[in-house]
This record gives sequence, C-alpha cells and structure tokens, in this order.
Amino acid sequence: MTYQIEISSRAVKQLKKVSTDIRDRINEKILEMAENLRTIGVVKLENTESKYRIRVGNYRVLYEIQDDVLIVIVVSVGHRRDVY
Repeated sequence: MTYQIEISSRAVKQLKKVSTDIRDRINEKILEMAENLRTIGVVKLENTESKYRIRVGNYRVLYEIQDDVLIVIVVSVGHRRDVY
C-alpha cells in the first residue's frame, strides 16, 4: 500500500537550508517512506497519536501519518539539536 507524501511549507524552507548532499539523502528517505512507513529506525514521538521521526545522519525528519486517507505529511526537517 503506497502513501502519498506531502511536504509542509515549513519543511520545504528547512530543506532549502540544508547542504545538497544531506538534502539528497533526506529526499531519498522521504521517498522510501511512501512504500514502507514503519521501517527499522522509525520512532513514534511520545504523547502523540500519529507523529513519527526518522533519522538521516544527524538530521531528523518529523512526519505525521494519516492512515485513513493514506497520506504522510512531512512536518519538519532539521538538525537533531534544533528540530524538536
């Protein structure tokens, strides 16, 4: 089952600030998420119903899964010390 990926305007702005090589790795990981959302390395965020994070080096991609409509919304992208 393939999910549609949506990237918030905030996440787009954050991606533009990241170096090209890191951005490419993050984009690859986001595309992989469409096929397999809950792979090894995915962590459900505490005190949330449907928010998760995945690690890409020192960067984190925070996203929300809407299972009822098969959509993943990338909420935030940033360095691990700043993203939360």
